[in-house]
Amino acid sequence: MILVKFFSFLLLTDLSFQAFTFRNVSLDWNDRVDDLVRRLTLNEVIEQITKGGVGTNGPAPAIQRLGIGTYQWDTECLHGAVRQNATSFPQSIGLAATWSYDVVRRMSGATGEEVRAYHIRNSGRSGLSCFAPVINIMRDPRWGRNQETYGEDPYLSGMLATAYVKGIHGDNKRYMRATAGCKHFNVHGGPENIPENRNAFDAHVSMRDWRTTFLPAFRYCVEAGTYNIMCSYNRINGIPSCANKQLLTDILRKEWGFKGYVVSDMNALENIVEHHHYSKDFVEAAAAAINAGCNLELRSGSRKTTVFESISNATKQGKITEATLRERVKPLFYTRMRLGEFDPSEMNPYSSVGSVVLDDAHRELALEAAMKSIVLLKNDGLLPLTHTKYNTVAIVGPFNNDKHILNGDYAANTDNHFVITPDAALKTLGHQVHSESGCKDSRCNTYDSKAITTAVHGAQLVFVCLGLGTSIEREGHDRSDLNLPGHQSQLLDDVIKSSGTAKIVLIMFNAGPVDIQHFDSNPRISAILAAFYPGQATGDALLKVITGSHQAQFGRLPYTWFHSANQVPPMIDYKMEGRTYRYFKGEPLYPFGYGLTYTKFHYSNLKMASIVHAGHDLKGSVVVINTGSVVGDEVVQIYISWAETTIPKPQLELVWFDRITIHAHANSTVQFDIKYKQMALLLDNVGWRIEPGKINVYLGGQQPKQKKSVGSNVLEGSFTIHGTKLLGHY
Repeated sequence: MILVKFFSFLLLTDLSFQAFTFRNVSLDWNDRVDDLVRRLTLNEVIEQITKGGVGTNGPAPAIQRLGIGTYQWDTECLHGAVRQNATSFPQSIGLAATWSYDVVRRMSGATGEEVRAYHIRNSGRSGLSCFAPVINIMRDPRWGRNQETYGEDPYLSGMLATAYVKGIHGDNKRYMRATAGCKHFNVHGGPENIPENRNAFDAHVSMRDWRTTFLPAFRYCVEAGTYNIMCSYNRINGIPSCANKQLLTDILRKEWGFKGYVVSDMNALENIVEHHHYSKDFVEAAAAAINAGCNLELRSGSRKTTVFESISNATKQGKITEATLRERVKPLFYTRMRLGEFDPSEMNPYSSVGSVVLDDAHRELALEAAMKSIVLLKNDGLLPLTHTKYNTVAIVGPFNNDKHILNGDYAANTDNHFVITPDAALKTLGHQVHSESGCKDSRCNTYDSKAITTAVHGAQLVFVCLGLGTSIEREGHDRSDLNLPGHQSQLLDDVIKSSGTAKIVLIMFNAGPVDIQHFDSNPRISAILAAFYPGQATGDALLKVITGSHQAQFGRLPYTWFHSANQVPPMIDYKMEGRTYRYFKGEPLYPFGYGLTYTKFHYSNLKMASIVHAGHDLKGSVVVINTGSVVGDEVVQIYISWAETTIPKPQLELVWFDRITIHAHANSTVQFDIKYKQMALLLDNVGWRIEPGKINVYLGGQQPKQKKSVGSNVLEGSFTIHGTKLLGHY
């Protein structure tokens, strides 16, 4: 009976409601939205903007008299279709380590296909509006959610966010395959719970740091065409993000021209009253959020009452106007229209997506992305392995054979059949293989030393799989230090002491950096790999990069890997001084942008103009030569510094990058451009302005003058800006 009613409703939708203006496909999108919203009652408007989650908070209810069905807004798509049996790609921090716009765009495109396929399969009961990507700056290595980010640099994060948005939206000019939503807006990056709770935290930030570090990635995301922005839990200089008019209206909409919707983080609106104590009750909180620019409430299904359920009372009390509410609901229906909901299905190419979930192409992409995300931190020449088989191989550590901790947080529930552990793949290298985790889990509070020493005794080659996992770093859970958890350090010491002359390869599974300086300097450890959380193809990717498969190319670090927590300021200090490569003056264990390969590259013949007029881009070229005997991927990095100014600025700024493949003994001419906005400096009370003077340019496969070198050279040049140009605030 339920199915009969459902299909009867669909038939009625197809036949009876086509006369409504908002279903006229020849009209402008905005005209159609205006017509739809004009037909809604005030209560219907309130219901739509109140139901942004699941359970009692969603989906948004149907409006049967207009032939409008339900819609589920709460969809997670960070690195795969979350909570679905879908392809599990590397966690975001690993995707950032690819330094590849192309990889991220294809990954999000594949994710969008699978999200759309589930939407079709579930008859619309699963949503198409993704709460992704996460583009908060990785400002503190102890923050629990670093794994969800694209690293510490605003430009790298912004470019990869652009790739994600373009990929998930698809290439059709009229319809979106699925829609992206960048989060968490803004000045957000810890703490989660150490030393304070995120729900009540007030991030004190200078306007300079706000404009130069925390806003740029979101601006790139808006320019890419994102459909939603999620406001964050924290306050910004005393005002909750989701009730912050300066953030959600003045900057987001007026300065950047954002036309989409703002959704609250889960329960963030309730926090305005219950944790921030900014508003005295839900009526005031509703008015504050709506008037600031929030469009949709997301909350947990366990709560009995919500802030936006008080909108009706706030309207009756004159705190919110009906006109404002109707404006807030318009971007929601605009999004649904662009997804094709109100057009004939035959017009929308995405309405007939086939069986793409975990198909061969997506599994191959997951493998490619995982290989390109792995960073080679140390190599004494052992890798790539020259032997195809060793007499005895040992694979030890808590990450050696656990399928549940390789994906990171917010991952797809991939069928275990497609998840390949390190043990499953690396054991093919030995005639005899000894596998032992040594720990109950990644916390490694319970440790079996005897099992480890027995496993590695007599081995020729030992793989040690250590790291953190979501039991150590995740949403809601920070780290208090950068130490290896539990007995993991002892485990590695036991391997070194008990393995004789065996070659040791350390494989690290973590997002935030871990203090491994002692092992980096130990000559017994031949190689160290940063694998992050590589997803379903973990084992196969490791095997290929370790053996030097022609397909396997390494990534580069998307953040500064500090020696220890002593090198960073307190978590709650939001000044950027001393944080990230842009402001840190010390010597890290591994620098931002660092990563070894199996070959060497040489840079030459840098060509660029010596004079640039203010407001013009700088174009140039450089020749990159692969001087080695194997094919290799190089990540070309361009940094600038301002030579002659007293205006506060980063000591170094990434302004361009590209990942290229060069065959052995071959060369590639790389064309680059530095945008004029990247030459601007922020002046107090004035905004961005391009100043006359000299700018230094550094071009290579690493930062200039770093002590831990990747072995390639860095070219230096400069250009002089003539004139000035005021760009204002953005």
